Amino acid sequence: MKRRDFRSLSSEAQYEIKRAAMKMLKAKKTQQEVSEFFSVRQQTVSIWWNHYQREGMKGLRTKRRGRRPGEKRNLTFHVEKEVKALIIDRCPEQFKLPFVLWTREAVQQLVKNRYGISMPIRTVGEYLKRWGFTPKKPVKRAYEQQPEEVRKWLDSTYPEIAKQARVEKAEIHWCDETGISNESNVCKGYSPVGKKPVMRTSGKRFSVSMISTITNQGQLRYMIYKGGLRVKKFIDFLRRLIKSAGRKIFVILDNLRVHHALKVKEWVEKHHEEVALFFLPPYCPEYNPDEYVNQDVKSALMRKPRPTSEGKLNNNLSIYMKSLQRKTIKVVKYFNHEKVKYAA
Repeated sequence: MKRRDFRSLSSEAQYEIKRAAMKMLKAKKTQQEVSEFFSVRQQTVSIWWNHYQREGMKGLRTKRRGRRPGEKRNLTFHVEKEVKALIIDRCPEQFKLPFVLWTREAVQQLVKNRYGISMPIRTVGEYLKRWGFTPKKPVKRAYEQQPEEVRKWLDSTYPEIAKQARVEKAEIHWCDETGISNESNVCKGYSPVGKKPVMRTSGKRFSVSMISTITNQGQLRYMIYKGGLRVKKFIDFLRRLIKSAGRKIFVILDNLRVHHALKVKEWVEKHHEEVALFFLPPYCPEYNPDEYVNQDVKSALMRKPRPTSEGKLNNNLSIYMKSLQRKTIKVVKYFNHEKVKYAA
């Protein structure tokens, strides 16, 4: 007789068969007759009958197999919840741990120091995975950043600038500079296991620089130049912005020394009806929407063939920036980043 595989049935189907089997046994059917009727072993029917006699119909319910939730774990649910909250809201330094970021080793040390529980490093990794944590490239934030200044900027300084811009019918431009070089520290390539890929590069290092601005309406202006930003070059860029805008512009930018140069201040005062400069809090690049343009540009150029000369690098940058100028919707989306939504 072919036996039935009870594991393929749902819990409810199993329960109904067991209940029917008990009715047959109470109606004076033998265990052998019941086993043949339901195509199961006689020993299985005997087990059902014993469960029924001890617990009644409740004993026929299929019990969950395997380990119960939380059973045989190093950490209790309460400790898990607490550790997870700690590594979300704080950094290792706040617990006097010698780690900059939360790594498996840092979490391992936190649990040992705080709860006296020693855990294998692999087990720590399993917990982090279960909590939904994955290793990521960190966002760099300067120690010199002043939280009070940031709050002031978000709560009052920028809202006042935006209000003043509406009164004067000025156009707000977010400005930043960046440098692009032929060297890359983040590119990767496929190769056989145990063998590193070889990347042939030029022995010479070359780079180009760019200053750009974006507006909330998706306008993008840029200028590519060689070397560092000088006063004359910065003033020339401001002239171009004024000409393209056709009205007064408010330029919001970081605290680069050139931006505060005396000649720049004198020039801006002379053209105060056309331009005004406003400065972000120190060491706060993440609050400048144009910073995300720079990140996008660098990522895009990484996907292109590696330039073999400064001219090709300049050409790659120019082509991408021209295409980006036509994508106003994409430029507007830079303002969707969590840190710059205040400027949208």
